[in-house]
Amino acid sequence: MNRLLTEPRLARADDLFEALVEAHRELDEAASDRLHARLVFVLANHIGDEAVVLEALAVARAAALE
Repeated sequence: MNRLLTEPRLARADDLFEALVEAHRELDEAASDRLHARLVFVLANHIGDEAVVLEALAVARAAALE
């Protein structure tokens, strides 16, 4: 089974963050939520490993609750 990779791997994380912010520009809250949900499903499909996606979900939720 694959494991979730959590060490930094993005060479230009700040640029990616800016692209995410830009993708939400001028969207209302409902559209922004739909964008987030669709992005998660697109990336989950790309990953293709349900266990890894569920681990990522748990890590992200724990961080949101801190």
